[in-house]
Amino acid sequence: MDWLQVVEKSLQVHRHRDDAGGRRERRSSAMRRPICTHARSGWIVGLASVMLVEGVALAQGASPPAEAAPAAATSAAPQPAPSPAAAPAPGEPPPTGAPPSVDARIPFAPTPPPAPAPAAEPVAEPFAFGDFTWLNGTNRQHSAILDSPLFTGSVLLDVNYTQSKNNPIDNTVVGSTALSRNHELTLAFMGFGGDLHYQNARLRIMMQYGLRATLVPRNDYSSFRGQFDLQDALRYISEAYGGYHWDAMHGINLDGGIFMSYVGLFSYDNFENWMYLPSFTSDNTPWFFNGFRLQLFPSDKLKIEPWLINGWQTYGTFNEMPGFGFQILWRPMEVFSVLSNGYVGWDNQDAPGQWRYHSDNSAELRYFQNASSSFITRAATSITVDIGGEGGDGVTPFGGQNHPQSMANQYTCATKNLGPLDRPCTAQFLSWMIYNRVWFSDKFAWNVGGGWMHNPSRYLVLDPSGQASPIPQPGSIQGIAYIPPSNPYYTAYGSQFDAFDYETGIQYMPVEQVTYDLEFNHRQASVPYFAGHGGVTSPDGYITTSIPNGWRADLSKNDSRVVFALLVRF
Repeated sequence: MDWLQVVEKSLQVHRHRDDAGGRRERRSSAMRRPICTHARSGWIVGLASVMLVEGVALAQGASPPAEAAPAAATSAAPQPAPSPAAAPAPGEPPPTGAPPSVDARIPFAPTPPPAPAPAAEPVAEPFAFGDFTWLNGTNRQHSAILDSPLFTGSVLLDVNYTQSKNNPIDNTVVGSTALSRNHELTLAFMGFGGDLHYQNARLRIMMQYGLRATLVPRNDYSSFRGQFDLQDALRYISEAYGGYHWDAMHGINLDGGIFMSYVGLFSYDNFENWMYLPSFTSDNTPWFFNGFRLQLFPSDKLKIEPWLINGWQTYGTFNEMPGFGFQILWRPMEVFSVLSNGYVGWDNQDAPGQWRYHSDNSAELRYFQNASSSFITRAATSITVDIGGEGGDGVTPFGGQNHPQSMANQYTCATKNLGPLDRPCTAQFLSWMIYNRVWFSDKFAWNVGGGWMHNPSRYLVLDPSGQASPIPQPGSIQGIAYIPPSNPYYTAYGSQFDAFDYETGIQYMPVEQVTYDLEFNHRQASVPYFAGHGGVTSPDGYITTSIPNGWRADLSKNDSRVVFALLVRF
């Protein structure tokens, strides 16, 4: 209540005006003293009461009294505002239990707080609505052990033993990016690193050691262009990228560096795969890209990821143009996942007008699940189909010519049709692979699958090693770097190559961090390609042995082997 009103009311009690003459009636001094004293006490008490109420209101930040909230919440009918005529008499405390009225004339009148805005619904994290640990090429662990608010660590170990029926004398495996040595216990891969995350900044670094640190980079021809040996500089890094995350849509990430490609469905980390030795579709497609990627999540079920990269599994570029690609991942429900990758680039040495395109497409379906079953608890299948080709500067994806290896040097690929033997050669890639996995509880799984590959011009065929390699070898007994092999594998345009494989195996997973894998694999090619008993290195299998005239690497059309592997991930 306004303190001026209290004073005015107190004075009005002790004065009146004559309606006839308007003269003030004076009372005797004996009566006036106690009345004035009572008046002063009344308005002083009233003024003190008002100031006390105002001070409490200011101390509460103009909030309504705490006692008023329950009353307002429980009252069904609105209460009328107090009238100035109903002000308390002098000396009486102000009424309690009702909120103060708001008067624009009061300088420090309490105002009700604004109504709270409705809380925004949290944005769903991408692909967090279901359990996708059953997918081929995906980590089956449900949580990270080495986790903290700033860093999530990762340690990987991959040890294998394989034995080929051909039993090559140099213990060398041909045509694989997962296996390298026969009849030996091999540390195939040891990786460590992790993810740094602070606010919206992100950084991932994963180092790699073991045989795969030299097995995978050797297929990159771009490292021979220019100086500073790109393979030695980067071979011990499997992933190294950083970037920023925007809280838009369901997330946007922009990263730069070296990142995994996952073209061909299988993961670079064999711990995540249903089978240890992948089919041709995955083994002959890239494991890494070097450049930039933009990840867009329009919803929690869809990812769109464009790439700007140096080339097809290359550290550098072969020509002046970079490579372009994309990935689209769609998981509309927990039991189904679709993945599509696309690429176009200029990836052949001294052929700036020769382009390459590739399309990789996979679908995975979990068609059965019953966690309470005493026998089969889950079953899933995956299928992958790839199509690609090269064109320009003497090759064409379709309608050209190709020839068997026995017709070497009898065909010439050209950009114009000059004769029956002088026209563009066919350069294309067609492949598929299919796998099925059955779980017996969470500790055992049985896998069966296989695939087929058609690659005239052999531009994606993994080159044999040793003296059969078309890639210059970086060391020899003579101590001269990059000496030419004695009989390199034929990779001329138009040369034929067809192959198929089938395999089966079991996995034992006692805990989420450990997998034991045992499998049988058979591969067959239309031309001699795999390492035979004589090996690909020298007559006795050692690189220190000189190569006699007429000696050739022993290549076979088939390869059957048993693989055992121990995989650990923290």
